Amino acid sequence: MDLQLENRTALVTGASMGIGRGIALALAAEGARLAVVARRKTLLDELAGDIAAARRPPPALIVQDVMATDAAARIRDAAIAALGTVEILVNCAGGSRPLPIDAGDERWEEAMTLNFTRLRQLTQALLPGMIERRWGRIINITGKSEPDRINAAFAAKAAVHSWAKGLSREIGRHGITVNSIAPGRIISEQILRNYPEEERRRFSAEEIPVGEYGQPADLACLAVFLASPLARYVTGTVIPVDGGLRRYQF
Repeated sequence: MDLQLENRTALVTGASMGIGRGIALALAAEGARLAVVARRKTLLDELAGDIAAARRPPPALIVQDVMATDAAARIRDAAIAALGTVEILVNCAGGSRPLPIDAGDERWEEAMTLNFTRLRQLTQALLPGMIERRWGRIINITGKSEPDRINAAFAAKAAVHSWAKGLSREIGRHGITVNSIAPGRIISEQILRNYPEEERRRFSAEEIPVGEYGQPADLACLAVFLASPLARYVTGTVIPVDGGLRRYQF
């Protein structure tokens, strides 16, 4: 299937590894021109090398910590300088933040900034250009809706879901879609660090209907479709990619 992404411009945050890296590779394979964002330049260099080895134009590298106060403006300016326009935004930067019940405000504020506020700010910084061109795709990589403990990232991702739904109602008339993908257990640096191999095997056998943790490419294929012109009538959604882990009907 031709996803009509050749020469479309895309910005992917959190692109140095895991899901973000997988999405960047998949977009590049479809011919999109990329700017990729992460804190670690060495990993971005490796990503650029892999894309170039596949005979695709290497991405523009933006080394930026999204926690910086002016991160959204810096990322926007660097991406537009490299690409001219940003038609597709993939918000993938974030991280799990388990907290005790008595966690202080500063820890909650850090988690909300990382997982919600910077994402919202970057989207708002790029929206005027999308509205002017009457085309755009915003894809948020979020998280599950079945908390088993206090995790500030879950609260932040719930905020993303609510905000994204409202935003989709406002900007659909401009040809812009907003969707969220809720990953299950997708192999990443964080997953490998937090869940030993024995625990991953047990969890896969007992909790995941397809019987294994997912790979970044399993989620990237959906992200690439949502980024395409073919997905023009899909907006305001939260779509799990979790091998059946989610238990709710809707």
